[in-house]
Amino acid sequence: MYGKAFAPEYRGALGELSVNSSLDDVLRTALDRQREAERADDALESAHAALAVAEASRRLGRVAQAEQAWKDSYRAARRAGDEGAMAWAVWSGGTLARQCGDLALAMRWLTMAAELAKRGGDVVARGYSLAGLAETGRIRGDYQAVAELHEQLLAEARRRGEARHTVWALEGIAQIHRNTGAYDKALAMFEEAAQIAARADDTRGHAWALRGIADVLSLRGESERALDLLSRAETACRRMGLVSALAYNHKMRGNVLYRAGRYEEARVVYAGALDEFTEMSEPRGTALARLGLVKAEARLGRERAATAADLDELHRTLDGLGLRHARDMVERTRTELGLVPTDAGSAGRP
Repeated sequence: MYGKAFAPEYRGALGELSVNSSLDDVLRTALDRQREAERADDALESAHAALAVAEASRRLGRVAQAEQAWKDSYRAARRAGDEGAMAWAVWSGGTLARQCGDLALAMRWLTMAAELAKRGGDVVARGYSLAGLAETGRIRGDYQAVAELHEQLLAEARRRGEARHTVWALEGIAQIHRNTGAYDKALAMFEEAAQIAARADDTRGHAWALRGIADVLSLRGESERALDLLSRAETACRRMGLVSALAYNHKMRGNVLYRAGRYEEARVVYAGALDEFTEMSEPRGTALARLGLVKAEARLGRERAATAADLDELHRTLDGLGLRHARDMVERTRTELGLVPTDAGSAGRP
């Protein structure tokens, strides 16, 4: 039995904040609390407040502010001598690094966070750090390496009745199934995640689950149902100010429209998502939105040589980010459009 979802990253005096609190409200409240804690020379409370500033800023796409805040949190936690609080700060830094496309740095910070959490006896911080490592590996396409960790974290979350982490693990495993072609398994797990998130009042988790369901339905040709689910998820994202999640929602809407052969509509949506990702300095989303835009424009008659050149550039970008699955998507796009690499050097790449 699962209780209401909670946000353990909101700590200390901010512990009463809801997982569904508006991120703008969280940021204002956390900044006020950080100033109060600094005036009172309360290092641990400063660490807690700066962590909330970092997480709200990250989810709002304010990368520079998030970077400064998680480092402020770590320094304050170190002054306080609290390894659990240090772990939470480094977890936030690792999560930000992943969002910014530096997957190697993300792995390093998240490994450090897990070790700090273990030493500090913070079981939840350790679980979040291990989950971050699993998600980073999944995004890189290292499915075999992280599938077992996902399953372990799911079992632990179910045992503890932690709805938010159960939803996260279900969505991660579902994404692996989706990317490896096991659509029935993916759909079942996304649907279970959506049900648990709805009962636990986890708006963010529910929105991501709806996006996953929409993706699989679209692959089965159920475009209108998929678009309806994405509209529901978008409403939730806008209500909470989930800027990154909203951009990924729009990118998925482009995917659904493209698969339905509605190429002009897809082009417009992809272009909007590209602007959103670019504004928040999110390289993975930027590359994926660009790939969608290139595909839609190719279907609308764009010159083949220009399309091929763009795909070469995207291949190099995604390869540089270490995104194996996304890089393979470029290869599938070449096959789909009947193109070959224009860059001779890319032809021999794995």
